[in-house]
Amino acid sequence: MPSLALTRARVFDFLEVTKPRVVLLMLVCALVGMLLAAPPMFPLDKMVFGLLGIALVASSAAVVNHVADAKIDRSMARTDSRPIATGRLQTAEGLLFAAILGVTGLSILFYLVNPLSAWLNFASWFGYAVIYTMYLKYSTSQNIVLGGLFGAAPPLLGWAAVTNTVGFEALLLVLIIFVWTPPHFWALAIDRKDDYANAHVPMLPNTHGEKHTKRQIFVYTVLLLIVSLLPTILGASGWLYFVCALLLGLAFCRLAWHLLRDIGSDTPKKTFSFSVVYLCALFLALVVDHFLVVYLAESPLY
Repeated sequence: MPSLALTRARVFDFLEVTKPRVVLLMLVCALVGMLLAAPPMFPLDKMVFGLLGIALVASSAAVVNHVADAKIDRSMARTDSRPIATGRLQTAEGLLFAAILGVTGLSILFYLVNPLSAWLNFASWFGYAVIYTMYLKYSTSQNIVLGGLFGAAPPLLGWAAVTNTVGFEALLLVLIIFVWTPPHFWALAIDRKDDYANAHVPMLPNTHGEKHTKRQIFVYTVLLLIVSLLPTILGASGWLYFVCALLLGLAFCRLAWHLLRDIGSDTPKKTFSFSVVYLCALFLALVVDHFLVVYLAESPLY
């Protein structure tokens, strides 16, 4: 049996393999789904247990990813110091930790939130930890596109946690993240092209070249601009969100254009960093717009 005896260093190692920054971004997206689904009275128990369950299941998938990728992590400068890649944590320890996190998270969701939420989280876990990590990542240069659906699920998971339904508005948010994912990751893939080549991961810049990848990033960014306006066009948000989405989308397109035209050697890094800011700002605008509409609808002066 693997030992889970803890020291301070091992605690940080166990924390690292859960990819806390990635999970935090997922929780932000899940919270947006919750906030849009449950005004004006929030079911705090569903929200708290829902976020806890989502965090645990996502962390479990991240640990499986660390275990499965240990070999290639050793050949990449960005990942060669990861706990499982270096042997600070053993494979069996990682798998046991993933199982504990996953079973605990799914149990919380099933018994304290609702069964639909648990099943959707399991589907997302299986898609990322098994289908993407163990197959898509190594079999096609479209790995990010095809696997992006699993990473786009958090708003739907949050929505389902508080409503026990699959809502149209949540699916719009899933679509936005799905289209956002390729320019987000391909910008990083350009910056880390040599790492992926050493690890024999068929990322688009390595299989089709940087110029083709930059064209694809620009195309997806323009598509993202269009898709991000759909909530207002389809009546799911107001004009405050529309203006913010338009300005953010144009800023993203400008960076993608600079990337395409090779303006600035650090543009891939800037594009990747801005993509995270873009998604957070876009969803913040959506939440603010939503509650402004709710407030105005309930105001006696409206």
